[in-house]
Amino acid sequence: MFADGGEDTGIWHQIFNFDNYGELLGLVQNSLLAGVLLGLVGGLVGVFVITRDLPFAVHGISELSFAGASAALLLGVNIVAGSIAGSLIAAGAIGVLGVRARDRNSVIGIIMPFGLGLGVLFLSLYKGRAANKFGILTGQIIAVSTPQTAWLLGTSVVVLIALALVWRPLTFASVDPEVAEARGVPVRALSLAFMLVLGLAVALCVQIVGALLVLALLVTPAAAAARVTASPLLLPVLSVVFALCAMEGGILLALGSTIPISPYVTTLAFLIYLGCRLATARRATRAPGPALGSPRGTVRTHT
Repeated sequence: MFADGGEDTGIWHQIFNFDNYGELLGLVQNSLLAGVLLGLVGGLVGVFVITRDLPFAVHGISELSFAGASAALLLGVNIVAGSIAGSLIAAGAIGVLGVRARDRNSVIGIIMPFGLGLGVLFLSLYKGRAANKFGILTGQIIAVSTPQTAWLLGTSVVVLIALALVWRPLTFASVDPEVAEARGVPVRALSLAFMLVLGLAVALCVQIVGALLVLALLVTPAAAAARVTASPLLLPVLSVVFALCAMEGGILLALGSTIPISPYVTTLAFLIYLGCRLATARRATRAPGPALGSPRGTVRTHT
């Protein structure tokens, strides 16, 4: 297509560039640590996002997290704190106002454009570096500072402790809420508590992969794990492994390029999901079918 291949080579050089890779690797130690934290948090929280059917809520919370981070950038205060504040406000509103699924979706549909509009307003008023604006939306890799890492570590510990405390009753309430409520499990309180935990997790992910593509860490790894196992023990383990592979692999691939980190993370997460889906389909085609004339001759299909 190109006579001398120069333009095509230039594009690929921007996407995959490993020149001076060893020197650059020393600059992203904080990012690699942040990637481990996000992979662990995203993988565990994502299990309940899938089980409770909350991917839409993740996107809604991320929009207000974006607004909080943008406001913090405009005011010159800590961006992580602004992102967390926005996420918790959105998560609390969804948890309180959206008890039923229909109400929850309506609340999310109202919060999303409001948060996005506020974020755009704050970024428009911000007169600083354009890279700071772009980083909130699409993520950043080099600019994870030591204070920011401390914020991420502290928030991750809070999320992990909260998950450890409510894991068993939350699992019960997520799988069978009616029976759980009949047995005295505080289903509504757990739902609100998890929404707040989800808000913290979203705020964490926004710092690295950006507000637009946070679903790649909080939904895709858990969805991929759910394709290959239904075990309550193996599901969170695989979800964390997939999230770590996408996060750390994305950081290492994006290190030498001029492209933001988010396309690498989202692509790796999608490829992992696609591989799990293909593996499930192949396993289903190889499974022995029922004998002809069997009263249980029902054909199972996987969608």
